[in-house]
Amino acid sequence: MTVRVLIADDQAVVRAGFAAIVDAEPDLSVVGQAGDGATAVALATELKPDVVLMDIRMPGMDGLTATRLIIEGAGTARVLVLTTFDLDSYVFEALRAGASGFLLKDSEADGLLSAIRVVASGDGVLAPTVTRRLISAFAHGAPVRPEAAGTLDRLTPREREVLFLVASGLTNAEIGERLKVTTGTVKSHVNALLSKLGLRDRVQATILAYDTGLIRPRATPTG
Repeated sequence: MTVRVLIADDQAVVRAGFAAIVDAEPDLSVVGQAGDGATAVALATELKPDVVLMDIRMPGMDGLTATRLIIEGAGTARVLVLTTFDLDSYVFEALRAGASGFLLKDSEADGLLSAIRVVASGDGVLAPTVTRRLISAFAHGAPVRPEAAGTLDRLTPREREVLFLVASGLTNAEIGERLKVTTGTVKSHVNALLSKLGLRDRVQATILAYDTGLIRPRATPTG
């Protein structure tokens, strides 16, 4: 199946560049372009894309609000946030709003295409080196949400440990090496904890880990 992509960015040249890269792939297709958040929300509703490439700072409705509205809508579009390091705090809030990940605007073309395919497949994009810096820095100042803390009681001790490692930015292979288990076993634990917590992907799991206080910068697993 062809992955349908909507591009939202207030700079026409950026939209054109991303569109050219995406449309050159046989399994990807740009179905629409938006120059602001409101248009992105409207087009997401009308065109029903699989993935929305979302800039954060746009005139009128910003990408953060647009992300939240798209995720809360009736469609199944998944949002991939476009950012630069000076917008990290906005990105954290976008992830919390339901975005399935983010990539830097200066990413290589292969990285962009890979991220789109990963998000379209139902997973989240967590580039370990960037994500650890991003979420650690801004989740550190985010208050623990009391209403979220009790949700971890649904997990087994091993699932809590796996969640901690996922939120630390480790891949399944790295988690398996750390816990001395196979990658398949790690994947089973990840799927189980996502199901128990009602989460879509590793990105949402990471945000929940911070919301519940399970992980903080240089923290150790709790409980």
